[in-house]
Amino acid sequence: MEQKENKCLMGMNGHSQKTVLAPDSRKGANVRHAADLRRGETLRPFPKPQLAELMGATRDAGAAGFALAQIPAGKPVLWVQDRMCAEEMGRPYGQGLERFGADRHKLIAVCASDAAGVLWAMEEGLKCSALAAVIGEIWGDPAALDFTATKRLAMRSERTGIQVFLIRFAAGSSLSAARSRWRVTSSISAPHPYDPQAPGVPRWRAELFRARDSRPGLWEAGYDAKAHRLDLSSPLRDPALEEPPLRYSRAG
Repeated sequence: MEQKENKCLMGMNGHSQKTVLAPDSRKGANVRHAADLRRGETLRPFPKPQLAELMGATRDAGAAGFALAQIPAGKPVLWVQDRMCAEEMGRPYGQGLERFGADRHKLIAVCASDAAGVLWAMEEGLKCSALAAVIGEIWGDPAALDFTATKRLAMRSERTGIQVFLIRFAAGSSLSAARSRWRVTSSISAPHPYDPQAPGVPRWRAELFRARDSRPGLWEAGYDAKAHRLDLSSPLRDPALEEPPLRYSRAG
């Protein structure tokens, strides 16, 4: 893939900076089902880091929060956007992302002119073993984002052990080699424990519509900031019919 011109490279605090990444030890995400906890079993949503594709709603940052909730807290992250995503969705705001355990001083933002530039930057980032994850945002269905491009990302993610989230906006249904594909939209936040007039923890509607090793399903997702954990539960409204929640957590 040809190198494309990247228009900006900045720290997530909004200022240009040189970022030094130090090696770190990463652990995979754990999924704990309430019934399995009694048996001492640990389930894993991804046997190893892989490419996950998130279909986001226009001008809805829910997919970004959904991804950040699954990345080890405080670890280096590369975030790449194409120009259209930067204009329509806005640039990542470091102080706001700290709500999801991110360290703005370890977040690297890259603005590429087009989808080809995003894909090139993501692949280059996957050469850095210090990264905990790579997040890419692409608008629409550009020709550069074909099955071959996603296959390259999927293979490099699994080979290097770095989780990759590809967030897509205004996208149709196209072929993809992503190991899991989700539709994520923001939901009404949970009640605030101390102020009924204030928003509580963020929630999302998460639909897994295609996956290699999991069955498709629909969940209500919430973020536990203290545990830095993504909780998934059935969207059924009758508490008596609710399944025990699934809990996704990242060590670190």
